[in-house]
Amino acid sequence: MNAKQAALGVALALAAAGSAVAGDKGADRATLERGKYLLTISGCNDCHTPRYMEVDGKIPESEWLVGAPVGFQGPWGTTYPANLRLAVHAMSEEAWLTRARASMKPPMPWFNLAAMSGADLKAVYHYIRALGPKGSPAPQYVPPGQQVNTPYFVFVPQNLPPAPRAAAR
Repeated sequence: MNAKQAALGVALALAAAGSAVAGDKGADRATLERGKYLLTISGCNDCHTPRYMEVDGKIPESEWLVGAPVGFQGPWGTTYPANLRLAVHAMSEEAWLTRARASMKPPMPWFNLAAMSGADLKAVYHYIRALGPKGSPAPQYVPPGQQVNTPYFVFVPQNLPPAPRAAAR
């Protein structure tokens, strides 16, 4: 094999590695694979990738994490799954770490994200950045009692048993 064939082989291997690897110059392949793994097992796509749960996760990776226009409404108001590809693209790594450890409105399980190690949060950051910006921003938060003009799920428990009474003293 001559040098030209070897160079072509390396170029083809890099191309086959996927857009995520090529898209983030700040991370190695192992970091990007770790980020993808963490996003997958953490269920990020369940809310942040439209139709992901309806099709058993069979959504092309190129469509992942673009947010959704379907909100989640509860006593906190109506929240929407953010377009993580746009949000993370606009953040520095340090800004991501700060945001990932901050409290967020339901139903985002922010406490699970905040519990991740710094290395894991950085892997998630680099993987999302490697996907590249795509899509439109999610709708803005709507406070309780205000008009919601998008589809939404209602997160209010039904048929709860009566609350236990406090013991009389």
